[in-house]
Amino acid sequence: MGVLDVVIIGGGPIGIACGLEAKKKGLNYLILEKGPIVNSLYNYPVNMQFFSSSEKLEIDEIPFISNEAKPRRSEALEYYRRITTSNKLHINLFEKVTKVSKTANEFTIISDKNTYKSNNVVIATGFYDIPNTLNILGENLPKVSHYYNDPHFYAGQKLAIIGASNSAIDAGLECYRKGAEVTLIIRGEEVGQRVKYWVRPDIINRIKEGSIKAFYNSNVKEILEDKIVINTKNGEKTIQNDFVLALTGYKPNFTFLEKIGVEFSNDDKRIPTYNEETMETNVKGVYLAGVICGGMETHKWFIENSRIHAKIIVEAILNKN
Repeated sequence: MGVLDVVIIGGGPIGIACGLEAKKKGLNYLILEKGPIVNSLYNYPVNMQFFSSSEKLEIDEIPFISNEAKPRRSEALEYYRRITTSNKLHINLFEKVTKVSKTANEFTIISDKNTYKSNNVVIATGFYDIPNTLNILGENLPKVSHYYNDPHFYAGQKLAIIGASNSAIDAGLECYRKGAEVTLIIRGEEVGQRVKYWVRPDIINRIKEGSIKAFYNSNVKEILEDKIVINTKNGEKTIQNDFVLALTGYKPNFTFLEKIGVEFSNDDKRIPTYNEETMETNVKGVYLAGVICGGMETHKWFIENSRIHAKIIVEAILNKN
């Protein structure tokens, strides 16, 4: 294979966009994805509906046609899969990158299957792989999950959902409608303001009528086999429980970036250092694309406003060459 012009780590929508742009500009590229095509989207809940409209999820001006204005997970999987296969992108699936090192102006990329040499590296790994943990007793019990998939699993069960973002609220409504007894534990004083505008009134009304229970200004103190202990504004409360969904958000793989040498802001946001005009980090030849650019501010970047990163990065590589 020789020395590649660029290795793209991450085969999500933005990684695919980078591959399309690299191919268009004649670069010798390779995308490495640790799971299936658009692995993060594949692991979204089965009934998930995007906040963005289909045209805002398009990459490389390839039309995205969906049944509704706001597409669902299944439609997005089909769209990005067809783009990948019809354009015959060079992408290795189920191949996890374990190490990236640099000698002079050349990078060595080691995966669990192979070793590659490249002049440039694009990191587009998103943030969905590492959940924000609660760090409480019982968090590692089998009944606790940081990921939600299908509401059918929780039918007839006492389900506690920790969080007040889109993922938590969607899960709460879906599971309630499939017969779960849902209790929301919300750290703030209300349902999150960023919850989809057509969903927020629904959850508020379900809480008001008592169909879904909610503890505001509260947090879970401990998780036991058949109950959970909650710190509420009115004191400690213990409730019966079968399952817990701790949907408290996710974060980028900071350790992976640190080992490459990428620097971060000196605050809790942990925003990586990069040039906004080129997307190049403090490590020359290493570029960031997509949501990973926001550090802990995972709401700052998403598909519709980071798809431009592909053109910026490839143009920067060409200018450097």
